[in-house]
Amino acid sequence: MDVIIIIASFIVILFTVASLHELGHFITAKRAGVQVEEFGLGFPPRIFGIKRGETTYSLNLIPAGAFVKSVGENDPTVPRSLASRSSWHRFGIYLAGPLVNILLALILLSAFFALPTDVLSGNGIMVYQVVEDYPADLSGIETGDIIVSINGENVHNSIEVQNAVNLCEDENDCDLSLTIQNDDTTRVVNLTPHYNPDNGRYSLGVFLCWNVVDVVNNGSSADVAGIIAGDSLLSINGQPVYNVDSISEIISSAEGNEEMELALLREKEVVLVTIPGSNETGQSAESVVTGAELVNVMGANIRWVSDVQVEQQSLSIGEAAYMGASFIIRVPEMIIEAIPLMKDDPNKAAFVGPIGAGQLTVEIVKSSGFENILFMAGLISLGIGLFNLIPIPPLDGGGMVVAFVEGMRRGKRLTQRATRLAYTSGTVFLIALMVFITLNDVLRLIQGEGFGL
Repeated sequence: MDVIIIIASFIVILFTVASLHELGHFITAKRAGVQVEEFGLGFPPRIFGIKRGETTYSLNLIPAGAFVKSVGENDPTVPRSLASRSSWHRFGIYLAGPLVNILLALILLSAFFALPTDVLSGNGIMVYQVVEDYPADLSGIETGDIIVSINGENVHNSIEVQNAVNLCEDENDCDLSLTIQNDDTTRVVNLTPHYNPDNGRYSLGVFLCWNVVDVVNNGSSADVAGIIAGDSLLSINGQPVYNVDSISEIISSAEGNEEMELALLREKEVVLVTIPGSNETGQSAESVVTGAELVNVMGANIRWVSDVQVEQQSLSIGEAAYMGASFIIRVPEMIIEAIPLMKDDPNKAAFVGPIGAGQLTVEIVKSSGFENILFMAGLISLGIGLFNLIPIPPLDGGGMVVAFVEGMRRGKRLTQRATRLAYTSGTVFLIALMVFITLNDVLRLIQGEGFGL
């Protein structure tokens, strides 16, 4: 994906999100009787403007957002100024901008989650590791076992397993019947999931995968590279593998003397190993099918889930909206958790400025595809909305606090001195914060660092 196209898309997103934010303020201000002198897209110098009624609608040269200019601005003595409106009218006007951003984020994120996605689906899902003293361990489930069905319903991936477990509401009244295959044997295991308070859900106590290395032949390419029994093969040369054909395609497209980098899951870590080309070892880097689930790959016998294929699946509108809403609810918590990390590594800061957001957009789109521009647009809109809700003047959240306090005082205004002090202090703090964030974003670029995507 051309970086220029991604950056141009990012600029359009930023401009649109900021403009809709101001549009929320504009509409609510007009409905509250505020005299709006100008609603401008972009910042001056002005390209052209059209006056309709008492408001001039302008298009400006700098595409960095939009603005709303009302008569009198913060002077409550000016008729129909923002400051002359009631406390609760002002509260609503300030709130409207961030609410538009959050609603837009919900729409964009829901649209992203509703997009068709490639998922792996097979005849069951394999057990990679069993957690000691959890239900699966106590029921005799072992590495290499394949969960074929739960309570008579066939399962095709790990999501379906977790969904079946999530149906449990009472640990004392939730018996699951699992059909397990291992080689040519089939057995039924009955167990009761355990509630894990750390992640707030029920669990069987298993880690799942599509394959497990069964045996490594002594002296083989796999043995020399350091592959061991119990590993799970994730990818070759950065391309994911999920069945025999996927490995054959990758290996057949590689030159005979080309090294291949394998990503393996070992315990709970991803390990990278390199397999030398056939010209270096004298061995052929080919896949030989020896059975429905047993494959010889470079001297390593790998046990597979059968008939694993890539399928496209889509969430319903309701499911996508639920995913979008859940993500939005989770974001403030993630930001709070990330703030302490700033002390150890500024690159892990909870906030990024326009430069950092642009870099993040480029990395995500390049690594995961252009459809992720919807996700980034939603994230940017949500970020702008939440940032403006921070209760510090002159942000919308600061105006909301002032309006709320005055509303609770039955409309009695705060003194001009107190208001001026709050806005001056807040402005100084925000300028310092933005300088820090911008410097951190620029330093990240200069040092050639990224977000690890």
